[in-house]
Amino acid sequence: MFDTTRAFGSFAVPDTDAAREFYGTTLGLDVRPVPGMEEHGLLQIDLGEGRVVLVYPKPDHAPAVFTVLNLPVDDIDAAVDELVRRGVTMLRYDAFEHDEKGVVRGGEPLVAWFADPAGNTIGLIQE
Repeated sequence: MFDTTRAFGSFAVPDTDAAREFYGTTLGLDVRPVPGMEEHGLLQIDLGEGRVVLVYPKPDHAPAVFTVLNLPVDDIDAAVDELVRRGVTMLRYDAFEHDEKGVVRGGEPLVAWFADPAGNTIGLIQE
């Protein structure tokens, strides 16, 4: 019934220029305008192998109360250290026990979270 090979996720931000800078420059992801939708400010984050996440402008955006994007990493400590070096602050949640870096190490997977400039939560996961 569905063509899951072309399925994609999406999330909103109030400022796509800030999102392009954060996801492209700070995180180093491949971010580009959606072809044919440039005038509307739509962006796509290319995750490779044909997988993309759509980022769309929503002026009255309210941050999601859940993780909108999970990024797998091979070494969560190195990833957290690099993000902190780039000015990213790790989030902490009362429901979890975090180490000094903000990593939850209560088993597998190891997890850490941070927010984008719009307040959307991004997760790092080391399995």
